[in-house]
Amino acid sequence: MSNPAPGALETVRAFVNTLDIDDAIEELARPADLGRWLADHDLLGGSASVRATAEDLRHATELREALRAHLLAHHGQPLDPAAAAVLDTAARRARLTLRFTGDDDTAFEPDAAGIDGALGRLLALVKDAIDDGSWQRLKVCPADDCLWAFYDASRNRSAVWCDMRVCGNRAKVRGYRERHA
Repeated sequence: MSNPAPGALETVRAFVNTLDIDDAIEELARPADLGRWLADHDLLGGSASVRATAEDLRHATELREALRAHLLAHHGQPLDPAAAAVLDTAARRARLTLRFTGDDDTAFEPDAAGIDGALGRLLALVKDAIDDGSWQRLKVCPADDCLWAFYDASRNRSAVWCDMRVCGNRAKVRGYRERHA
């Protein structure tokens, strides 16, 4: 179950996958885990000594699940309105600001420091992916026991499952059994 995303979008995919539902592994179990993960992915803006709090962890996992909801919507499912509100709150907390970085070049950068700034950098990656068209290809496996984020590299953007041999096969077997019960 890999299907990595291109470029910086891989960081967003990895963040969503910090909770492995299938194997019941939570990479962000403690505030220190969050700080380490953000530092390892260069999201702390050079201040690797930031200490995350329990509130930071709650906010980050809430953001992760809101991103997962958005990725599920890439399959045509309705988006939970609360997910957009969570992303809006994270952007406000990060104080995302449009910066002019060169000739006709711009970037969103957080004015906030620490964990809020790091999560703002993550949201800036989402904005860049929306702008370059790769965001719609980042999806979440719709299997309730999986929900793994993957990048849809198919030509027609029609991939549904993170891994056709695992989740796709489970769904086909389940459908077959329901039809023949």
